[in-house]
Amino acid sequence: MRILMAGSSGFLGTRLVDRLTSGGHQVTRLVRRPARTPDERQWNPSAAQLDPAVVAEADAVVNLAGAGVGDKRWSDDYKKLIRSSRVDSTTTLAIAIAGLPAADRPSVLLNSSAVGWYGDTGDRTVEEDAPAGEGFLADVCRVWEAATRPAEDAGVRVVRLRTGLPLHRDGGMLQPQLLPIKLGLGGRLGSGRQWWSWISLRDWVDAAAFLLERDDIAGPVNGVGPDPATNAQFTRELARHLHRPAIIPIPALALKVALGGFAQDILTSTRVLPGVLTKAGFEYRHPDLPAALHAALTE
Repeated sequence: MRILMAGSSGFLGTRLVDRLTSGGHQVTRLVRRPARTPDERQWNPSAAQLDPAVVAEADAVVNLAGAGVGDKRWSDDYKKLIRSSRVDSTTTLAIAIAGLPAADRPSVLLNSSAVGWYGDTGDRTVEEDAPAGEGFLADVCRVWEAATRPAEDAGVRVVRLRTGLPLHRDGGMLQPQLLPIKLGLGGRLGSGRQWWSWISLRDWVDAAAFLLERDDIAGPVNGVGPDPATNAQFTRELARHLHRPAIIPIPALALKVALGGFAQDILTSTRVLPGVLTKAGFEYRHPDLPAALHAALTE
């Protein structure tokens, strides 16, 4: 396929580009600066600027664009950026797709979302049919997913990939936990009872490619592994892999002081299951947490 991708330079995007190109697909990357290579095209989603001809060249569109949720303390301005960077990019792409003649439209838009959609689920498991929860991230996910509607209304298959916590030593939620535990200073976060819905990076990349190729899947899809864990379980398993203790808990109040609003995301319990992927027969390489952490630390 000829695939047009936004967010190709991020933690997930770089791995997905490698996976798709190694599989024989041609990936064209959307960039905000002037294009420098033949596989780049410039756009400006904050100003809704995208040449429709660029979209018409694609068989599929992948949108992973968005400011990192854990990259900075959540000031009011950064919260606005988290929201606008997602909604603007999605709106620009969806409208561009919908504005093309039917014969020129890509067949699928794979648009990133997050398990933040569900808010705090406590100990209750949820699948894709669960309604949006409450809180900042749930509100962001609601408008983010709604921004895909023009493409969907135009008859294009739209997949909204609600990603959990991709595990790899080079990024995501795992990276900042490695050094404290290696130094013997790690431990559960807050009560440790909050559920984390993780997925190995390899499985997330495989799932994204799987969803591009399966023309019978549309709508929300939970990009998570089949075996969510509490933060306490996750911390113990990570410490075991690193051969270090993890006995120094970090109080919720300390997290809130250090991280601001982002601490609430870390402390929120989101127990999400991959209903759609499981029913579709997707095969996980790392279906349990020990296997996923081993891959995250060694691959």
